[in-house]
Amino acid sequence: MPYQFRLPDIGEGIVEGEVVRWLVRIGDEIEEDQPMVEVMTDKATVEIPSPVKGRVVDHGGKEGEVVQVGSVLVEIDTGKDEVDSEPVHAAPHPPLHRRPFSRRRKTVRILATPAIRRLAKQMKIDLERVKGTGPGGRITKEDLTRAQTPPTVAAAGPTERVPYRGIRRRIGDHMLQASNHAPHFTYVEEVDVTELVRMRQRAQGSEEFQGVRLTYLPYILKALAHELKRHPYLNARLDLHAGEIELRKYYNIGIATQTEEGLMVPVIRNVDRKSLPELAREISQISQLARDGNLKLEHLQGSTFTVTSLGALGGIVATPIVNFPEVAILGVHKIAPRPVVRSGRIVIREIMHLSLSQDHRVVDGAVGARFLQAVIARLEAPETGI
Repeated sequence: MPYQFRLPDIGEGIVEGEVVRWLVRIGDEIEEDQPMVEVMTDKATVEIPSPVKGRVVDHGGKEGEVVQVGSVLVEIDTGKDEVDSEPVHAAPHPPLHRRPFSRRRKTVRILATPAIRRLAKQMKIDLERVKGTGPGGRITKEDLTRAQTPPTVAAAGPTERVPYRGIRRRIGDHMLQASNHAPHFTYVEEVDVTELVRMRQRAQGSEEFQGVRLTYLPYILKALAHELKRHPYLNARLDLHAGEIELRKYYNIGIATQTEEGLMVPVIRNVDRKSLPELAREISQISQLARDGNLKLEHLQGSTFTVTSLGALGGIVATPIVNFPEVAILGVHKIAPRPVVRSGRIVIREIMHLSLSQDHRVVDGAVGARFLQAVIARLEAPETGI
């Protein structure tokens, strides 16, 4: 019988992956460790090699389709009569479920995983009215999205349709999950970064920052690390299953980075233990990996707090969406000279806005405000606060 390779469990709570691109065709002879397929998870795109040598008999999903952890990804004829088809660390295939019988309506057989059923409940969608397009008629996230989207009216002119899949769909799914799970609120305040601008200008010409592009992010990350220690509920995770708020004692900050493939969030680990030059170099390196499409799964895992910035395009204010399952995210906006009042006089200062979005289940308004004000105090007096 053919060897059945199943999508392995790679941890981090990932339960499914999207087939991005098949690297071998049905009928191809394949060597052990030869790359077979690219699969995209919530965290990264990974290339999966073959564990055996043989001939490809069947694919477990078409390009663009989502497959569950534990389901058959590819079948390979090894030329042997019996082959163990269970991969190491593979999760079992999720069972299908039936909707309970209703006396007022005829029995309807619904194929949907528990996660899809929970999402449908949150979106207030009756699964009996949704047509499943997944394997065997199973209802997918895309089916729920289509059920919630109004019908398209006739266009008045030329249009173009592009596939909603790959990283764009992953970003969309993640944002929908975050907005559905966390009741957001955003607190905005301005920052006088005149002294920080001067400090950065001096540092750019110093020996310790030589050869590295110095942005304002290292200073912001250091200020955040100081205050996350003093405000632990901003560096937390809500564990609904255990009924606990997990206050994390490590400080890994994600940096939302725009790439040609979409938004990525590489992680700078142990920010509190690193110097400004170390942070500057690591931010530069990991941002380049993101733009080049060379991030690995470990670069995207384990963040406890996230910063998002568009640099010169940062605008005046925004309401960023919390990077679930974190409980807070900081939006950094552009720096511009603006007139402000100091000691009763109008003067020109370098002003920036910060937007702190929080999960209101964990972070109270006053707690979030005190945290952001403390971060601002450090940025306004960088010589002593950072």
